[in-house]
Amino acid sequence: MRDVLLQCSGLAAIAVAVIHGALGEFKVFPRMSIEPERLRTLIRLVWQASTAAWIGGGVLLVAAPWMQSDSARHWIVITLACVFTFAALANAWATRGRHFGWMALSAVVVMAVAGY
Repeated sequence: MRDVLLQCSGLAAIAVAVIHGALGEFKVFPRMSIEPERLRTLIRLVWQASTAAWIGGGVLLVAAPWMQSDSARHWIVITLACVFTFAALANAWATRGRHFGWMALSAVVVMAVAGY
């Protein structure tokens, strides 16, 4: 059961990351006016770097049950729980709790810790 929870947390992390990336490209950046243009490109790339990192974390959470090392499982869960907790808190604070992202990120943390 704990392996399934860990894998579900990984799939949820990947889903959250894909939604994050898509919302950025289709909702956030078309409305923003950032000058100079190279700064706009930099901010867009930094936004998508977090998307890529969250996808990578999700892949690690999905793969953790198949690893032969309890130590690897331990550090994957602990590290990604910290990363997603920080992201959830930052999202909740920045949006004053009015955006669903912090709840989705928190769900990833809860499932990962429960699968630990």
